[in-house]
Amino acid sequence: MARKDVPQALAEVIDEFDSLDRNEKTDLLIEFADRFQEVPPAVAKRPFPEEHRVQRCESEAYVWVEPLDGRRIALHFAVENPQGISAKALAVILEETLSGGDAEEIAKLPQDIVFDIFGREISMGKGQGLMGMVSLVASSAKRALASSQN
Repeated sequence: MARKDVPQALAEVIDEFDSLDRNEKTDLLIEFADRFQEVPPAVAKRPFPEEHRVQRCESEAYVWVEPLDGRRIALHFAVENPQGISAKALAVILEETLSGGDAEEIAKLPQDIVFDIFGREISMGKGQGLMGMVSLVASSAKRALASSQN
């Protein structure tokens, strides 16, 4: 069942997760996490600024939105906890499906995509952190859009 409220590439990933059983989802999340690449030094260096830190995230995730041309943006992430597999997986999913996309579409990203990807049985703490990542992506896209219109 394709989501109409998210960009097409992300909807396709959500559909893929929807078709998998719990073990297959876990394997796919690990595959995504294994592809994680930290924010390039040209975008940010440690110590990372607090305004890029995802609130309530146990894995100490950070988000950067880089304006490209016009209304398009690129996403970058850091995950400080080496055991932050879920945060790394979500970072890769968001970066691979949304980078280069329209800031206005990304600004409307609903937080509940976390449940579409990770399932409803995700712990409250982990869910809050992952939804915080989505929320920071959306609000950062909104700010990038506003600054491109000035």
